[in-house]
Formats: sequence, structure tokens, C-alpha cells
Amino acid sequence: MASKQMVHMNQGQGERSYARNSGIQNAQQKRMKLLIERTIIDLCSSSSSLLPDKMVIADLGCSSGPNALALVSVAVEAIHGYCLQLQQPPPELCVFLNDLPDNDFNTVVKSLVTIRRCNGPVVVTGIAPGSFYERLFTSSSVHLVCSSSSLHWLSKAPEVLTKNQIPAYYIDEHARREKLPMVLGAYAQQFRKDFRHFLELRAKELVPGGQMVVSIIGRHSDGFAPFHIWGILAQVLSLMASEGVIDKAKFDSFYVPVYGPSKEDIREVIKEEGSFSIKEFLVHDFLSGLDNTLVTPSWIANQIRAVYEQIVVQHFGDVMDEFVRIAERRWSLDRSLLQEEHAGLAM
Repeated sequence: MASKQMVHMNQGQGERSYARNSGIQNAQQKRMKLLIERTIIDLCSSSSSLLPDKMVIADLGCSSGPNALALVSVAVEAIHGYCLQLQQPPPELCVFLNDLPDNDFNTVVKSLVTIRRCNGPVVVTGIAPGSFYERLFTSSSVHLVCSSSSLHWLSKAPEVLTKNQIPAYYIDEHARREKLPMVLGAYAQQFRKDFRHFLELRAKELVPGGQMVVSIIGRHSDGFAPFHIWGILAQVLSLMASEGVIDKAKFDSFYVPVYGPSKEDIREVIKEEGSFSIKEFLVHDFLSGLDNTLVTPSWIANQIRAVYEQIVVQHFGDVMDEFVRIAERRWSLDRSLLQEEHAGLAM
């Protein structure tokens, strides 16, 4: 395995881009709208009867395409609406968008101009490239942090697996079930370490009374299902390895730095780290709100491709056309498999 994985979504605006294939993530962002609006009201009214004269808002893991501006746009609109209601001048706003350096920031920067309003608050925009598992902002400088469909990405795959060459997903079903608790435990441990570090960093960067609105794609608490939130990717790749399309040894050494935490995982880390308290905790089916007629074998395959293509190609070579062909064949032959695997799809 290469020493550094290319963790970024497909760039550009083409048919295979993340911009054109991120409907699940967009639905998740829409469910955050009310929470962000409530948080803005709380931030603007909690300190005193006077609004703060300036506010800083950051989206961590913004990616690219239309979703990149969704959360910060909701926050800006909420501030503007709140100030109009009170007939007070709005604070000056600074909006930061963050993602890893390989993200398609060219597309993001071109769209930033749309967040500036002629009759609204002054909005200064900026890009903050880097991992959200490191410091991004100065101390006590950020009022609101938003993040959607990002924190299931880990800083790295669990070393206990990679160093000991333990596959994350066994082709043999019996071996997969036998090793599942150990593999899942390794991923859970890495998530707890990363999420705790994320909270520690944000606690330093937020102003006193600052808040976060975070949406994480996770898993059900009951048992070990789904296996991984990238399990649907692994299932198709395992078929490709079984059919000789990709090398089995390479498949066994393929690790995706992603973990879907349970709500118990999240609550436990927040409580142990101690810097934050939970004001509101909502659990949704991440496919709810989508038009069921859209969820076809081709649509699912393209959603997966837009998210994981860079990691897959780096490890296996240019195999994504074959990946899509095999995925569509598998699900078209037995649509029940597609329904069963919805629980494993997450970006």
C-alpha cells in the first residue's frame, strides 16, 4: 500500500465528478438546516442584547460542487434573517471552507462569490486547506463550526491491521464473520482517538460559548451490522478479486480510513473528552428524503465512484469502469441485494 492515500472526491463538473454525484450528502445537509438556524439564534442572543460585531463560521470537510457552500450559506442566511427581525445591523462575517489540500478548491473558489450579498452582512471568505485532525484556526477565533458527512473519515487506517497485514475485509464469508469483531474494534479504536483529537482542537479554536453542528454517517448500534460503511465498496471489490479482475493479495492489503460510529461511540468520546456537551442529538436514515426512483444500480455505482475512485485507482490501478460494470450486473440480477446493501453505503 502506498504510504499516503489520496483521500479526495472526484474533481471537476463532469459525469463522474462528486459535484454531480453527491445526492446522499446533499440530503444530509438539508437535515442540518434547522439545527444550524437554531444555533445561530443561540449564538446571536446568548451573550447580551447586542449582537457580536463580527462572527467567524467554518465548514470542515466542505469537499466541492454545490454542497461546498450549503452549510455556510444556511448560517449566513440565518444571521441575516435574525438581524432583520431585530432591526439591527448584521455582524461582519468571515466564512472559511476547509478540506484536504488535494480537494478541488478551484471549483470551490469560483463559487464563493455567490455567498456575498449586496444587501446582507459583509462576508469575507477564505480557504483553510489541511486535515481537520490538526489545528486550522487561531485560538478563540471561531464562533460556529459545521461539518457534514466528513468525520467518518479517519486520519488513517488502523495500524494494528496494516502493520500486521490483517485484511479489513475477508473474501471468505466464514473468515469475515469470524474476524469481524476484531477488525471493527480496530476501526472503532482509531475513530475514538481521532474524534477525541478533533474535539480537543476545536475546543481551542472556538470562542467561549462557540458551538458546533456536526453530522456523521454512522452505523446501527445493534450488533456489528453494517460491517463497514464502505462495505458496499468492499463487496464489489471482493467479487472482482474472486473473478481475477484485481489481484487478491492487493485486495487483502486494501484499507479505507473510514469508520461509521454508533451513537454510543459518539456520546462516549464527547463525555470523556469533556470540552463539549450535546444540546441536540438526532438520528436519521441517511437515505431518507431521497427519491426512491433515483436509487438504481447505476446511480449507486456512480455515487460510490465519485467518492472512492481516487483511493481505489491509487491501490489497484484504473479499474473503476470494471467496478461499475460488475456492480451494476450484480444488483441488476438481484435487486434485493441492492436493498440489503443500502445500509452499507456511505460517503
